[in-house]
Amino acid sequence: MEARIARLESDVAHLRTDVAEIKADVRALRDRMDTRLDHVESKLVALLDRKFAWLLSLQLATAAGILGAMARGFGWI
Repeated sequence: MEARIARLESDVAHLRTDVAEIKADVRALRDRMDTRLDHVESKLVALLDRKFAWLLSLQLATAAGILGAMARGFGWI
């Protein structure tokens, strides 16, 4: 009976060390993922800012073209 209890205690000790290693690995992985997600987020924000500026200028140019065509059609110009 004592040998079986000693073996169980040994197995539990191994499980605890394995769980501690897994926790450390998960923490390291979480830190790496946070860093990468921050990097991707900053690139995405920069890309969207550029696309927004391009879209805004395209809309202004389209509006100016339509207003010019309307002014010509109504004889304002």
